[in-house]
Amino acid sequence: MENFMKLQNEFEETIGYHFADSKLLEQALTHSSYANERHLAKLSDNERLEFLGDAVLEIVTSEFLFEKYPKCPEGELTRMRASLVCEPTLAFCTRDLNLGQYLFLGKGEELTGGRTRKSVLSDALEAVIGAIYLDGGFASAKEFIHRFVLNDIGHKKLFYDSKTILQELVQGKFSKEVTYRLLSVDGPDHDKKYNVEALVGEQAYGKGSARTKKGAEQEAAYETLLQLKKEKNIDFPQYS
Repeated sequence: MENFMKLQNEFEETIGYHFADSKLLEQALTHSSYANERHLAKLSDNERLEFLGDAVLEIVTSEFLFEKYPKCPEGELTRMRASLVCEPTLAFCTRDLNLGQYLFLGKGEELTGGRTRKSVLSDALEAVIGAIYLDGGFASAKEFIHRFVLNDIGHKKLFYDSKTILQELVQGKFSKEVTYRLLSVDGPDHDKKYNVEALVGEQAYGKGSARTKKGAEQEAAYETLLQLKKEKNIDFPQYS
């Protein structure tokens, strides 16, 4: 693949892990659209690695939460795990990695915003985890997950629960209502992009974009919380 060595070196420096088998990383970064467009060998995209990485991620996250929150019942641990390994949160985790820029995408996927699409990014992150697991073992995969997924989980809780936290915050501190205004819907029917802004009372705050209206509202709520924290010096609830 074009310039793969350069991409590999940059990505390995970013994640702090160097692959013994570079083909595993290459596969982890290969979206099915690219494999299909280039007529690559069957199963050469990252979907099988994603399957494996998902399982590794779940066991590492489960162990982390089990040890960190010894007084939490099973139901609460399950809810926290779901919030940490869901598609929007995993896509959020890839921001620190700039993962989208390293992916091999087909031309159509590229033109329709695949490098920022949450489903593409979250799947690729799980594929990278699977590749690290095969290349370096469980300990290496665990280290990567702790560094890039399980770091700063209070902040990730803020992202995942942004709509609920914003609603409670605004009602409690400002006695106002939070509403969401649909600004536009872009793209064809099979690949719509919703653009939304959050309003506190009559004042517009954060904006969000996603493939679903709910996802766009979540991003708008998150951006609003960050603005309120900066403007009003407000602290938000964290995992204890």
